[in-house]
Formats: sequence, structure tokens, C-alpha cells
Amino acid sequence: MSGNGTAARVGIGGPVGSGKTALIEALLPMLTSAGIETAVITNDLVTREDADRLIRQDLLGDGRVVAVEAGACPHTVIREDPTLNMAAADALEDRFTRLDLILLESGGDNLASTFSLDLVDWWIFVIDVAGGDDIPRKRGPGTIQSDLLVINKSTLAPHVGVDLDRMLAEAESTRQGQPVIVTDCRSGIGVREVAACMTEAVLFRSL
Repeated sequence: MSGNGTAARVGIGGPVGSGKTALIEALLPMLTSAGIETAVITNDLVTREDADRLIRQDLLGDGRVVAVEAGACPHTVIREDPTLNMAAADALEDRFTRLDLILLESGGDNLASTFSLDLVDWWIFVIDVAGGDDIPRKRGPGTIQSDLLVINKSTLAPHVGVDLDRMLAEAESTRQGQPVIVTDCRSGIGVREVAACMTEAVLFRSL
């Protein structure tokens, strides 16, 4: 595992508005109820907006949500120079010695966003149907290289003219067997499947 401690580190990336923070909000109660000790690191350009949103939800204990202000292109601090995030994760592990899992949310970026494997052990890329059903065909590194691709906001598909079945089929074909899960984080569709896939992959346990 990445870092000096024992907590698994999972990246969550994707374009602005795809539903990264909403996915974390939906995952945390499931992880907590399963007894998985979790912390979150959020990345924004020059704000703490995503961290403050999670803190207001009071989904984790005090101090388990921290913000990194990238001050540069969002993918820089998760790929080219992830030292700020690595230091934040190390500090969380020093403070909470029984952590099982650290979720690292990237700032919103384009389809080229990827995570350094020096920073994370496994990573999720989130896209949404409102972005268009041609996203899988564009073969961006995020959609191809991530360990799990999440297609979010599935209930919007008929309202934005997206053929969800086709989008899913093209995503599965493009990813050549790597998992793809369709979700609607607001209503909870598919979120348990995401949680199960993640915990089995990085914690080697069933949810």
C-alpha cells in the first residue's frame, strides 16, 4: 500500500460536476456501518469547498476530513507532484492510527486526469450521463486506466437524450474487462456495488 501506514488509499477523480463528492457522501455511511475506519482528503484549486461540504454533513468524526489547496492544475497534485496529498495522508494516519481507508478526491478535471500510483493503491473515475454518451468513445486516460469507472446520474439519461445501455456497453468494451458500475448517487442506485468493489479490491473483505 502507498505511504508509511496501513490504511489503503483510494483516489476518486473525474470532471467538474460528475458527482465525486456526492459519491463520497453516499459511500461514507456504508463504510462506517461496516466498521471501516475512513478519512477523506479533498483537493480544490484555492478553496476548501468540498471539504467543508463533507464536514457539514457530519459523516465522519472530527478531524477526519482535510483539504489540500492545489494552487495549480488539479491533476498536478495527484499525478506529477503528489507530495502535498501524500503528506496529508501520512498526517491522518499518524493522528488516527486505526484507519483502514483514506479517500482522496481530486479537484474537477478533464478526461485526462489520472492518479499517481505513488499516491494511491486503487482509483475510481467518475463520469456522468449529462456529459454525453460519447465519453467512453473518446478513450480518455481516466476512463481507460482507472481501476473502476463509475457512470453517474443514470436517472438523467432519458432527459438528456443519452442511450444509457449503449454508453455502458461502449464503456465495458473500451475498458476490456475492467469494472464499470452505473450509479445515481443522489438516489443510491449502484452505490453499494461501488463500495463492495472497492472494499474487496483494497481491503480484501466483503462489505
